[in-house]
Amino acid sequence: MSTLSIDRHDGVAVLTLCRPAKRNALDDATVLRIEEFFRTPGPEVRAVVLDAEGEHFSAGLDLGELTERSTEEALEHSLMWHRVFDTIEGGRVPVVAALKGAVIGGGLELAAAAHIRVADPSTFYALPEGRRGLFVGGGGSVRVPRLIGGHRMADMMLTGRVLDAAEGQAVGLSHYLTDEGGARAKALELAARIASNAPLTNFAVLQALPRITEASPAGGLLLESLMSAVAAGSGDAQARMRAFLEGRAPKVAAAKADPAPAAQVTPGKAAR
Repeated sequence: MSTLSIDRHDGVAVLTLCRPAKRNALDDATVLRIEEFFRTPGPEVRAVVLDAEGEHFSAGLDLGELTERSTEEALEHSLMWHRVFDTIEGGRVPVVAALKGAVIGGGLELAAAAHIRVADPSTFYALPEGRRGLFVGGGGSVRVPRLIGGHRMADMMLTGRVLDAAEGQAVGLSHYLTDEGGARAKALELAARIASNAPLTNFAVLQALPRITEASPAGGLLLESLMSAVAAGSGDAQARMRAFLEGRAPKVAAAKADPAPAAQVTPGKAAR
């Protein structure tokens, strides 16, 4: 039985982890199948949703595969995870992760490789490697501090601290917090919206923006000018601008206030 299902519809591909009995713990076969998809998603795929069966997104590395490895073998295993998650973050398609339940260890590393994260109130985050005599190996020490800061990641690893959904939203682990069971629907909504963007704009956001943020101010501004000129000169951009100027495209308006699901989750609530 496949541990990863892939469905495609209207430019959006949904990748679903299918190991609910193991809280969607990630074995190597699943990680490599994820890589296989992202290497050749197909030109029709313009956005991706990462989802999971059952109550949990992913409880991390499948400890059943954590056999005694030599230092060299352990290094190669970590580098393999890096390669796969780099393919997600650095690929050509925006990725939205729908989070729920456990987002632990390698599961958090997978979620951090996505470009947008949507959580529901059942979500909780942890990095238990420090309490198990281990260290993160799937890119967590690079990606998670970019989201929450190195000091918060150190706290999670040193003390075993678990963050609930509201705390995760507050520190930056998720972009959206929905009502109970709403993460998948919101992720699909966002992915559909992203898929409707001009492909060159999505490319710029995924490929140019990360490099601009890491560049010197002068280098970043130059790259911004170059990417802005490339995007503005595309036929897609010119057609969209004509539609706006001719009143055939909607103007930006204030967002309608959604019910505040975060109020349903008491900050500091004991983790499940």
